[in-house]
Amino acid sequence: MDALPDWLTLHRGNAPLIISFPHTGTDFPPTLTERFASPWLAQRDTDWWVHHLYDFAIEALGATTLRTSISRSVIDVNRDPSGASLYPGQNTTGLCPLSTFDNEPLYWPGEQPDDAEIAQRRAQWFDPYHAALRAEIKRLRAIHPRVVVYDAHSIRSRIPHLFDGELPQFNLGSNLDTSCDPALTDAIERACAGSGLSHVRNGRFKGGWITRHYGAPADGVHAIQMELACRGYMQEPDLPAPGNWPTPWLPERAATLRAVLCQVLRSCLEFADSSASPSSSRNCP
Repeated sequence: MDALPDWLTLHRGNAPLIISFPHTGTDFPPTLTERFASPWLAQRDTDWWVHHLYDFAIEALGATTLRTSISRSVIDVNRDPSGASLYPGQNTTGLCPLSTFDNEPLYWPGEQPDDAEIAQRRAQWFDPYHAALRAEIKRLRAIHPRVVVYDAHSIRSRIPHLFDGELPQFNLGSNLDTSCDPALTDAIERACAGSGLSHVRNGRFKGGWITRHYGAPADGVHAIQMELACRGYMQEPDLPAPGNWPTPWLPERAATLRAVLCQVLRSCLEFADSSASPSSSRNCP
């Protein structure tokens, strides 16, 4: 494919594992700064530090990673481009969100994007992300009988507008076991259960558009989403505010969760290449 735009970061590995980071970006065009009611609100729902949380996977596991630096408030590359809701009847956000997770308006009145602008954003940012992801799936499927697409996310533990109570630490989404072989979800679930931390399978988060669109088990592509409650790796205030959110990336706080995620990703690799025995080269830091 052509050279990637500077907002798209791709690290190519040869293992049968792709980690997608659709929501860790914080950038938006300067023209939107004045249209957003609050630039801080426009960045608040970022999946903070998730690409740092998994950074071991490139060298230790040979994974391919793909990340956009563009904020989900500009365009959400994990939403159905048609605008159809992934969770009919439940509160959620769209392709070009108009509100935050707490249902606060993102734009000043009259500044919301129209259909033409949404189409332009899709062409500029959504389409290149997915062209790169498709190309990597095709490349790895040419050398592996099975490939795992692992969509990496995090979210605040309590967001009453989206879900009741406190979210489990690990939220596995496989679109009700249709986006991947249930054996893959079983293996990941065992790794999560072994941590002693809370987990749920196909609970509030069943997988976004990436999981649902690319998961094709019959064709050797197994897609799963991991939504983490961010309390597991960063200090989470009761009420995020400009003075306390986001809290800094602290590797020492994240160490315990990283160890569990290492086991999760090793489970993905062992599923993808079930004939191979666990390798010492797949030990994480």
